[in-house]
Parts: sequence; structure tokens; C-alpha cells
Amino acid sequence: MSLVLASTSPQRRTILEQLRIPFEVVAPEYVEDDAQGIEPSELVRRHAEGKARSAERADRLTLGVDTAVVLDGRVYGKPADRGDAAQMLVALSGETHTVVSGLCLLGPGFAASEIESTKVTFRRLSREGLETYVESGEWEGRAGAYAIQGLGARLVERIEGDYLNVVGLPAALLVSLLEEHAPKLLQTRS
Repeated sequence: MSLVLASTSPQRRTILEQLRIPFEVVAPEYVEDDAQGIEPSELVRRHAEGKARSAERADRLTLGVDTAVVLDGRVYGKPADRGDAAQMLVALSGETHTVVSGLCLLGPGFAASEIESTKVTFRRLSREGLETYVESGEWEGRAGAYAIQGLGARLVERIEGDYLNVVGLPAALLVSLLEEHAPKLLQTRS
């Protein structure tokens, strides 16, 4: 059995490669609907499942993932432009936010849907540091307008939880689900 990753995220591909989990990429045909009034954990769970179902193959495992940055109940998605990115980073500066990921694993005869949360505390950002980061463009296409695995590491004071969840894929949770549903995918070859 092989794994279908319902995502075009390069970070998710890198994490699966690091974990030596064989996979193929299929772009999901799912349109995210960020309906108001839905708890962030339920929202990412729905999106993860929608992505997985849109790329599902009958004879394979399918993985869908969605990640959101949440501060005081507000979801910070991908910024629309530089100004939006700067506003998000100002809001996160000196605060502890939560990176919430929904993970959905579909396979023959089962569907597993789980949530992972990691707390991230930002340093109080200087004007110069903020401008440098926004100018880098690294915020583009990133929930919460930052990438912890890159220059965005400068913004972070500490994390509590799964670092790879903040990068884009809750690895410990995925490995646990694969141990339960598809342990052969975790057998590595030298």
C-alpha cells in the first residue's frame, strides 16, 4: 500500500521524505470555506478531510492536512499581501499563539481524523526585524505569515509541542496513525 499526499506543500513533502515514508503527491481539488463561527480545530479538521477525500484512491492511503495559526480565537491564514503579512506579525509579536493542524488519513475500511496543537511564542519584534522579515517574502503562502524552518526562526522565542507541526505536518501524530493503520509504510530500507 502507498500513501497519497493530498497537498502541494513542499514542507509536507520534505517531512515525509525525512521520515522515509513513501508517497506520491496529488493536488487536492478542494476549495476551503472559512465559515464564520466554527472553532479553529473543527475548521482544520474539515479542511483536512475535504482535501483527503478530493484526492482519495480506493486502493491507497490518502493523507490530507490543514494548518492554521490561532491567537485569541482568531484564525490567521495566509496573508493576502505585504500589508496583511505585517499586520499579522505585529499581532503575533510578543504573544503566544497556537498552531492547529487537522490530519485526515483515509484507507480501505477506515477514516482517521485527528488534531494536533503546538504553542509558539514570538519575541517582541523590533520595527527593523519586522521590516526585514516582510521584505524577505518568506511569509507568502504561509499561515500566520511566517515559516519557522527558515528566516522566521528569528521571530520565535520558544515552542511547546511538535516542531514539525509548526512547519506544516504533525509528524508524531502521523507516525502514530500509520503504526495503527499501515505499519508497513514505516519500514525503511537501507
